[in-house]
Amino acid sequence: MKTIFKSVLILTVAVGATAFTTTMKKTINVETSTITWKGKKVLGSHTGTINLQEGYLEMDGDQLTGGMFVVDMTSINVTDLKAGEGKEKLEGHLKSDDFFGVENFPTATLVINSATKNADGYIVNGDITIKGTTLPIEFDLDMGADFAATSLKIDRTKFNVRYGSGSFFDNLGDNTIADNFELDVTLKF
Repeated sequence: MKTIFKSVLILTVAVGATAFTTTMKKTINVETSTITWKGKKVLGSHTGTINLQEGYLEMDGDQLTGGMFVVDMTSINVTDLKAGEGKEKLEGHLKSDDFFGVENFPTATLVINSATKNADGYIVNGDITIKGTTLPIEFDLDMGADFAATSLKIDRTKFNVRYGSGSFFDNLGDNTIADNFELDVTLKF
């Protein structure tokens, strides 16, 4: 009888302890969150935006423990060119199979696997999937009460986006496009 009582007591304490550690999802407001991008080439650069389709951060108290984000690749927008002056052409090219192949890969994802708190926020480790290829990624994330923000560089060639890359093609000259593109992300809760 004592053994049964001890087992019930241990089970009760264990269940009660887990009740006090609740993981909370902070849903991202996709309407007010922003993702801006910059791609560089030898003779300049282009900038634009892309929309977040959905996302959330998982919190255990004040500790970031996980999260998931889906980016709508069909929303690629060029902001440094005007309509009729190359904007539509560049957007179409970025959406084509030469670059992100959005017909076959309409979304990109980021899954946060772990995060380590530091003085400014977190060092985040996760997996990013672009154009059907998933690779590990690490980046710094600043976090406030109602926002999270990061700036990161992604090597597009690791995701089979090699058009105009001097790492893969010779004699590109002034048409060489940098392998890395930059993202500035501001997430609003």
